[in-house]
Amino acid sequence: MTSPNQVLQGDSCQPNAYKFSPALPSRYKTDGIFKALAWAAVVISLTVLVVLLADVANDGISRINWNFLTSFPSRRPAESGLLSALVGTIWVMALVALFSFPIGVGAGIFLEEFIADSFFENIVEVNIANLAAVPSIIYGLLGLQVFVRWLFPITGGRTILSGALTLTLLILPIIIIATRESLRAVPSSLRQAGFALGATRWQVVREIIFPQALPGILTGVILALSRAIGETAPLITIGALTFIAFLPPLSLQGLRTTFSVLPIQVFNWVSRPQAEFHLLAAGGIIVLMVMLLLMNGIAIYLRNRFQQNR
Repeated sequence: MTSPNQVLQGDSCQPNAYKFSPALPSRYKTDGIFKALAWAAVVISLTVLVVLLADVANDGISRINWNFLTSFPSRRPAESGLLSALVGTIWVMALVALFSFPIGVGAGIFLEEFIADSFFENIVEVNIANLAAVPSIIYGLLGLQVFVRWLFPITGGRTILSGALTLTLLILPIIIIATRESLRAVPSSLRQAGFALGATRWQVVREIIFPQALPGILTGVILALSRAIGETAPLITIGALTFIAFLPPLSLQGLRTTFSVLPIQVFNWVSRPQAEFHLLAAGGIIVLMVMLLLMNGIAIYLRNRFQQNR
């Protein structure tokens, strides 16, 4: 009987035996080339990002002052500010977080934990994955028809509420997918242990599964809100303004007022031919990035805190 060593080494008594040749040197060489290309791509991307950020900071840091943050847009660059766009961004993002977190997380939990693998569940999963890749301008057209026109008696038309609902639709697929992946990462043994103790499915999800998956869910929410805060096309489509010289009232009535946001204000300044407005746009980009970093920092802090308490 032929031994495994004879087969691997191609023994003379087995002339047709398969000769195993791992070709390790060529594989290590290929691996090294791929690793070098990957590092080169990372370095080039970071270099371009650093150059862009340095250029924006060099142009816009001189414009950052109290008057810039507390003044309304103006036709005169020296008097122009972004107060209305800044407040509008805070309004819209607060509403987007308020709408998207419970709806997206709830939908993810329902699809992952309470619906068995079925034809309906497969159709929903495929559609959610496809919606995550739909261009943002399509959501703008949807928001224009549904929230601005059909639901005009509720939203008031081209208002803060319409913009927040449109951006909520935009990021819901991302939050749902992130929620489901986080729930799948929780070991099944925890579910079985909860059922063994006599807990219902809802009790297992609420007391065991959801706390374990919450850090991953918050990561998905961070990424989704980071995308929403920089979106411009959907808000332009539904009719967000580029020049507003007032602030919405701090009441429910404020949800039904016209608005502007930082990306639209920056876009407006960039489109102007005067160089002074381009400097204002650079300052607006810096403020937008600071807001994004603060928002992400708070979310990361909450994620780490929940992760330590698991």
